[in-house]
This record gives sequence, C-alpha cells and structure tokens, in this order.
Amino acid sequence: MRYVIIGAGAVGGTIGGRLFDSGHDVVLVARGAHERVLRERGLRLELPDRTLRLPIPVAAGPDDLTPRRDDVLVLAVKTQDTAAVLSAWASYGDRPAVVCAQNGVENERLALRRFPDVHAMCVWLPSTHLEPGVVRAPCAPLSGMLHLGRYPSGADDTTRAIAADLNDSGFEAPVSDAVMAWKYAKLLGNLANAVEAVFGTLVHGAGEGPALDVARRAQAEGRAVLDAAGIAYTDDEQAARMRDGKLDVQPMGRRGLGSSWQSLMRGTGSIETDYLNGEIVLLGRRVGVPVPVNEELQRVAGLFAREGRRPGELTDRERAELLAV
Repeated sequence: MRYVIIGAGAVGGTIGGRLFDSGHDVVLVARGAHERVLRERGLRLELPDRTLRLPIPVAAGPDDLTPRRDDVLVLAVKTQDTAAVLSAWASYGDRPAVVCAQNGVENERLALRRFPDVHAMCVWLPSTHLEPGVVRAPCAPLSGMLHLGRYPSGADDTTRAIAADLNDSGFEAPVSDAVMAWKYAKLLGNLANAVEAVFGTLVHGAGEGPALDVARRAQAEGRAVLDAAGIAYTDDEQAARMRDGKLDVQPMGRRGLGSSWQSLMRGTGSIETDYLNGEIVLLGRRVGVPVPVNEELQRVAGLFAREGRRPGELTDRERAELLAV
C-alpha cells in the first residue's frame, strides 16, 4: 500500500513519519511554508527517544501524483477543511480507500458521499505541529492508539492490512466492528479542546479550576445528548484501560495543548469547534436537550479564530459568561 497523507500536520505527520520510518510507502500532502520545508529538508519528527529527519516524498495536491491501485488516502485535515479536500481528490485514481484520521464524526459522512470505501479511525495521538517541517510526538512506548474500522460499521481485509502496517510502525491499531462508538467517546473528550483554546490552559487530566469545571459541564451535556439520541459510545474506563501504560506523555520541553489550541497558536483563521462542540449543539437541538455550555464554547471559540486571538485571550466578560452558564 501507498499511504497518501492529506494534511501532514501533528497527526498526519506522526502517522506518515512513523509509517515511512518502518519502510512503508508514504507521500505527505501539505501546503504553504510547511510544504516548502518538507520538500527542502524532509520531515523532522521528534520522538521521546530520538529525532528523525525523514525524506518523505511531498505533494501539494492530486495533480502532483500519478494514482496507484494500492493508494490509501488518509485524511488528517481539520473537519472544516474536509469538504474542500474531498472535492479536490474526488476524481483521483480508481476509487481508493479513504481513512478519516480526524476528530469528530462528520468526516466519514462527507467522505462516503464521494468514495465507497471509507474507514473511520479514532485517533488518540498527542502531538504538536507549530513550526513548518516539524512535528513532535511525545508519547511512549507507543506514539498513539488508532482504533480502525469500516464506516459505518464492520471491517474487511483493507482495514486489517492498514491496521497491521500501523501496528508495525509504533502504534496500537485495534480493529473494531463498531469503531464509531470509539469516535463518539473521543468526541466527548474533544469537547474540552475549545476550553483549552480559549482559556489557554491544559484541562485534560486530573485537577481543579474554572476551566476544568467548564470542560466537565460541556462533557456532561455531551453524554446527556448522546444518551437521548440513542448513540453508543465507549465508556471512559474502557478507553483508559486500553491506553494505560502505552501512551505516556514524556517530557520534551514545553508541552503543547490540543488541536484547537494549536490552530489558534498558528493563526490559521479557523477552528474545528463547529464539528466538536457544534456536533453536540446540533444533536441537542434535534433531540430537545439544552446544551448551553457547548453553545457558548462554540460561539467564543469561533470568535477567537475569526479575530486572530491567541489562546487565553478571553475578555473578562467572556470569562464570566462561560463560568456562569
């Protein structure tokens, strides 16, 4: 298989880099300064025990590649960019397999409109991309846990072949017939991403404080909505047991925060909150469950992205309104 990693940022760069380092055929798709640095110097992948400089082939888009029958398109862009990416790649090759290595639950629905062979990936992969050409993946002994299955359910030989390559490359990639239950569980965790972004502080893990309280209330709303909608999700304890002892974050200088925080730090002008907290808002409105915390997080995070604000630049009024919801 040749893995075409569309979006070679924190997640895509780590997956592509580790696959390439293990001898697999990989192409990184990137744009702007990141693309230029990757072409000139290769990918610098910083791991806890070593730093790799990887001369991975780079493409700017489908016109840069000659399609192969064994291509697997791995989507690792943010959800707000998925529709445009799928449109650009819709006529590429002979109906290649597509893997959605993304947060949220909307990407697979979008991909299935364009491609018949779609696989969902639940990504637990702490990583950071803040500098062109550089990705930091601080977990050990594995770089990440990547549950994989066909969308909407099941698994096939392609699923298992992809999982085998990932298991060979520094990941644990369990194959699941019900992978979306894992992705909905991850969605609940990702409701804290907007909190990290606007408060500018780590909220995943133990501790107390106003930001953590907001995150917990957002997640409580999320669970209430999924329960009311009859949507299955894996429980926190099962997920924690799967990751225990496998995804320990190692000290590697300053720790970066989640993907939404990174979007604000890079000044991308967009943020994925509409498809994380916004997914809960959408479902809440459908099933008649109020979700005021997620509504406010969606609104404020969107303002941060549009106004080019850095993480933590909450006004006193915005902070008070979030704490009072």
